[in-house]
Amino acid sequence: PDYEPKMSKPAIRREIFLLTVKGERSRPGLTAALAETMGKHDVTILDIGQAEIHDMLSLGMLIEAPAEPGLNVLKEIVFMAHHLGLTVNFTPISSPDYERWVFEQVSGQAKPRFTVTLLTRRLFAHYLAIVTKIIFDNNLNIDMITRLSGRQSLKSPDVRSRRSALQFEVSGKPRNVDQMREELFKVSLTQPVDVAVQEDDLFRRNRRLILFDMDSTLIQCEVIDELAKRAGVGKQVAEITESAMRGELDFKESFRRRMRLLKGMPESVLTDIADNLPITEGAPRLISNLKRLGYKVGILSGGFTYFAERLQKEMGIDYVHANQLDFKDGQLTGEVVGEIVDGNRKAELLQQIAKKEGLSLKQVIAVGDGANDIPMLKLAGLGVAFHAKPKVKEQAKVGISTLGLDGILYLLGVRDREVLQETRNERLKEVMMPVPPAKL
Repeated sequence: PDYEPKMSKPAIRREIFLLTVKGERSRPGLTAALAETMGKHDVTILDIGQAEIHDMLSLGMLIEAPAEPGLNVLKEIVFMAHHLGLTVNFTPISSPDYERWVFEQVSGQAKPRFTVTLLTRRLFAHYLAIVTKIIFDNNLNIDMITRLSGRQSLKSPDVRSRRSALQFEVSGKPRNVDQMREELFKVSLTQPVDVAVQEDDLFRRNRRLILFDMDSTLIQCEVIDELAKRAGVGKQVAEITESAMRGELDFKESFRRRMRLLKGMPESVLTDIADNLPITEGAPRLISNLKRLGYKVGILSGGFTYFAERLQKEMGIDYVHANQLDFKDGQLTGEVVGEIVDGNRKAELLQQIAKKEGLSLKQVIAVGDGANDIPMLKLAGLGVAFHAKPKVKEQAKVGISTLGLDGILYLLGVRDREVLQETRNERLKEVMMPVPPAKL
């Protein structure tokens, strides 16, 4: 018998479409219904994304569908969308255009990627325009924008309770990263905004240790100044403190001068001050949430263990390194026990704690406000100058001057809706940070 070879079945031609669905807020089961309809026609989903803003849905799908007669799958999707009160559009994508898009995305993996975080009390379009213009001028492309802060009521009379935080995921090769940071830093000097630029790598999402300065960072006072006021030498000590914070006077020498002025103070005065420490806005919220995420928390302070250990007990802090006061007959001797904790010592302690915890320095966050914090701010993977002097902000990688300490959660990409709202500790007297004036 004659042999008749079987003819191979011709390949079914397939076409690519960008499907966009818009309408009122996402309805339960919408994605399932769409997928079920497309599943009947052997549709491949190449990409998908969805967003909601103020109860309005925007869903996009890049699909590859068989070029069957009449493209019935598209008709069925249109019918279903109409039934649900949604608007649907299809844009044909050519095969060469699709492959170009794929190549750009794949090759883009090698491009440097950064996370830019914008913090402010209230987000005016003017601020967004300034920041995004700088991003554009530095040859970076914005790949994604995420709102990290929660929804805000316009009727709330308390401006201080407002927080706005946007996270930009950007890619490209900036002309100069340090120059871009400097441009964004200058914005924070003229506008009530903070802008942080971080490399988007595994370390940014895997910090595990945070170390705080205490005075004017974790608490809103300089304890030694408070002691000086009680001793009647407030003016002299304040002048020395300001000089040291500006970096004009060696910290150790300024410390010794201030301590000598406190000789003879009874311990009861210190106890009263410790009972009324003004805790910085957001500190309890920040620490409780970082502890929940497995962070270790420490205080590295040029202040005193007498007060730092009180915070340690109240807030669950793991490490405390500060200066130990010397008492004799219930009064200060004007001296301290052991080595004075200055800026270099803070940097040494940061390295020691990181090593003990088995962490890379890139996994460490350091937070401070004074000149003696600069060494640890520069050493840490993320150094945050908190409501700091301009000299300190220039040296740190990131500055926060508009929000409380819990603004650091935004730098880690944490959304408000993910945050555990801590039970308020009535023993902690939390002080709101000043609100910078808006400049339009």
